[in-house]
Amino acid sequence: MIGRVIAANVLHRPLRTLVSILAVSVEVALVIIIVGLTSGMIQETAKRIEGVGADIMLQPPSASIFLAFNGAPMPIRIGDRLRQLKYVQYVAPVLLQFNSGGGVDIIYGIDPESFRAVSGGFVFLQGHDMAGPDDVLVDDWQARAKNIQAGQTIRLLEHDFHVVGIVEHGKGARIFVPLATLQELSGARDKASIFYLKCTRPDHTAAVMDQMKKIVPGYEIRPLKDFVSLMTSTSIPGLDAFVHSMIALAVAIGFLVIFLSMYSTVVERTRDIGVLKSLGASKIYIIQALLSEIGVICGAGILLGIGLSYAARAFFLSAFPTLSILITADWIVRASSIAIGGGMLGAFYPAWLASRKDVIEALAYE
Repeated sequence: MIGRVIAANVLHRPLRTLVSILAVSVEVALVIIIVGLTSGMIQETAKRIEGVGADIMLQPPSASIFLAFNGAPMPIRIGDRLRQLKYVQYVAPVLLQFNSGGGVDIIYGIDPESFRAVSGGFVFLQGHDMAGPDDVLVDDWQARAKNIQAGQTIRLLEHDFHVVGIVEHGKGARIFVPLATLQELSGARDKASIFYLKCTRPDHTAAVMDQMKKIVPGYEIRPLKDFVSLMTSTSIPGLDAFVHSMIALAVAIGFLVIFLSMYSTVVERTRDIGVLKSLGASKIYIIQALLSEIGVICGAGILLGIGLSYAARAFFLSAFPTLSILITADWIVRASSIAIGGGMLGAFYPAWLASRKDVIEALAYE
């Protein structure tokens, strides 16, 4: 009986039902895509940094775990002191620089020889390694996104660079230029943003870190094997608050649409509710019928929202190949729970209001 009542109510106003389903689906898709975009980019960045192959990373005092937020305050000569430490095999200084031309990219200024020693070298898909001051290497994701081929000339930081090689992604950045050239262009002569260290054996990492704490006290010294676990939304200033704000906005959208839909439904069905109560329907029955209706709408909205999430991810990845959007079962369940909770919360007051309507007044309602 209650199933027929729910089906009739859902189909009675198809446009309003469709709008409610779309509101829930947008809520679900917003949560999944926003969380997937932030977590995907963070994890992908962390994996690229781990992919450098170093054992330890040195940063200046109070530096963010998110390397893009760091400048170049460390003297390059610190590298000479690090090379003298016991169990240190190689040290590679790296200068970081934002490039906002045609998008936001992080450029690595590297010394090819020391970076090759620490990382094991690049895997070349086209071309060869840097040899001159105006040479640049681009990884395959960046090359695909910007249609770059070896032999082209590209402009970075108001300077023309010659693309000498396309390399496999996963070595920290997507664009690599000579360290000395980037130092000159960014006004950071004899400076480095980070130092990558390779130990003689991985189990010497702790001993090397202890030595480093004595010669560069207060600096951030991080083992790269733990870098993925350190990179979270809480590590980036303001990002965690942004994610929660967007989730709250998505919940508010679903709540308000469901609330308005159910409130207007109760007003329109005042006479029907009176008929049901005159036939012996209890308050619990009325509430259950209305909440079950919202359950059906939320279920349809969740399924549509999950589909929209995958469609949106496919669109963004085709338009921006360097993006990484991570959709996980965990956040699909969370987004679904948020949608159901918001929908039920939005429907509860109208359902409670309907259950308390007086039979005589409801039957006399026009």
